[in-house]
Amino acid sequence: MRVLLTRPAEDAARTAAAFAGRGAETMCAPVMQIRMRTVAPEALRQVLTGAQTLLVTSANGARAFAAAVPERGYRVLAVGPASADAARDAGFADVLAADGDVHALAALVRGRVTPDGGPLVHVAGTHRAGDLAAMLARDGFEVRRLVLYEAVPVPALDPGVQKALAAGQIDAVAHFSPRSARVFEELLAAAGLAAQAGSLDALCLSRAVADALRLPWRTRRIAEHPEVEALAALVP
Repeated sequence: MRVLLTRPAEDAARTAAAFAGRGAETMCAPVMQIRMRTVAPEALRQVLTGAQTLLVTSANGARAFAAAVPERGYRVLAVGPASADAARDAGFADVLAADGDVHALAALVRGRVTPDGGPLVHVAGTHRAGDLAAMLARDGFEVRRLVLYEAVPVPALDPGVQKALAAGQIDAVAHFSPRSARVFEELLAAAGLAAQAGSLDALCLSRAVADALRLPWRTRRIAEHPEVEALAALVP
């Protein structure tokens, strides 16, 4: 099976390795570009003053924080293994991973920290899935959101990817978020290849990702857990 990976280039290597471990070939077709945002030093200080823990909901967030802030002494609670690995790679030592979505991360927070320990800082992008701050506010936590990057749709699918799709050389497409799944379908349609969805399996990281799809895919398969390894396990 040959699988098209729609993740940003920064995350493609680990994802490709997981699929290779299941015997699948991969081709990278990022549908988003990651752009770091600049935050004034005073604004950073205001957000981080008194913070007890960083909440990281993507590997991009971990990398963006590491690029913006030299301090590595913060405890990091990450949404899943990939985000946790990115935090460790950036030099953070006190890192714990949840089971792959914001609900699991909220549960990890409740089990590991208390509201009286100080504010939590959610390192985020301009678009986010789920309102982590609202979930935790009900338990008395103060969550400060620090926006350090944005994911911008690419203008078009790579010509090589378009050629492979048109030639029937792709068997499945891996989708990682509702937003990127919708963007891929839009790019597919813009390339005049929407009909190709009928000959492709959609491998979806979660039910929310599958529900975001609109084209008539051959099949829609949903990972048992919202983790890359579980997504790769969908390969027959």
